[in-house]
Amino acid sequence: MALYSENPTQRDVYSVSRLNREARILLETGLATLWLEGEISNFSRPSSGHWYFTLKDSAAQVRCAMFRSANLRVRVTPKDGLQVLIRGRVGLYENRGEFQLVAEHIEEAGEGALRRRFEELKARLAAEGLFDLGRKKALPSLPRRIGVITSPTGAAIRDILHVLQRRFAAIPVLIYPTAVQGAGAAAEIASMLRLANSRNEVDLLILARGGGSLEDLWSFNEEIVARAIAASDIPIITGIGHEVDTTIADFVADVRAPTPSGAAELAVPDRAEWLRAIANGLRRLRAGWEQRHQRAHERLKWLTMRLQRVHPREQLIRRAQRIDELEARLQRAAHAHFSNAKTRLGSAMRTLHAVSPLATLNRGYAIVLKTDGTIVKSTQEVTLGETITARVGDGQLRAHVSEILGKASTK
Repeated sequence: MALYSENPTQRDVYSVSRLNREARILLETGLATLWLEGEISNFSRPSSGHWYFTLKDSAAQVRCAMFRSANLRVRVTPKDGLQVLIRGRVGLYENRGEFQLVAEHIEEAGEGALRRRFEELKARLAAEGLFDLGRKKALPSLPRRIGVITSPTGAAIRDILHVLQRRFAAIPVLIYPTAVQGAGAAAEIASMLRLANSRNEVDLLILARGGGSLEDLWSFNEEIVARAIAASDIPIITGIGHEVDTTIADFVADVRAPTPSGAAELAVPDRAEWLRAIANGLRRLRAGWEQRHQRAHERLKWLTMRLQRVHPREQLIRRAQRIDELEARLQRAAHAHFSNAKTRLGSAMRTLHAVSPLATLNRGYAIVLKTDGTIVKSTQEVTLGETITARVGDGQLRAHVSEILGKASTK
């Protein structure tokens, strides 16, 4: 049987530092962040501000360290004998080779159990989409009536009513009284949410209570309340506890306010701001109306002028004026024509008069007419005893033919 032998040149020899470093890496990467519950002992706080202590149970213990950057955010003050719940990561202090837990968060154990339930429900409801922004409803800009689900005797309702009265007193408020703490409170809150929706007498709900511990606020971390909020058709504002308090109800609600007073602030507009906005709107409306009225007035004037231009009366006036103008032109033409004609007529009359037999009569000649008006041109056209008429320059002569003489001698 051959004995095992190893070549010394092939050995991978670890230093203590290397061993501790690789052990630390294995611990940190092999174990995820975890929660650990136990009792604090050997607590110390050196001048560096870091905390060092032992966490133990009935059968074992582990060294813990919490560095100053993390313990500044912790609300609980550690002390020996305090039962706590710690969230942290497993590691190894290389200088001493000591296994330890590096704490990131500490809370008292009773609250820690609730915190675990809180985180579990929060994760489950988030996975279902109950916290999605897309499902959240918009708040009415001016509610017709506000419903408040809270204790009728607590400080929260007084704060809410005071703020609503100060900001917009005209909006009526309906209170849905309910317990907000203790056994059965969650079921009562959920019942009031369903009642408000079934009665449909408000268009905005405020779900509120004053401050308290995680245990005091636990009714608002129950699944029955979360699902009642999610099922509401009426928008919901939560104002639960103080600003640092956050409940499951806050995640599901349409809007989360830091306090009950803050919820009332979000529920209604500031009356003074609203009145200023209305006044500004009225001024803009009046200015717009006046500008529109001015434009309409100008257009009306333009249309009136245009209508007047095409109105039959205006057409008749313009045509009458044209007729008058044409008549005047016609009169001027006729006058010129008549004047020319008169001149020509006068000239013609003078010329005619010069050759007229009447003009000859004025010079001593006469025209002899038979009784039938026929002009006698020859002695042969009359008989003895016939009555004839001799027309001279200033009248007529009636005569009887007593003798017919022959042709007159030219000698």
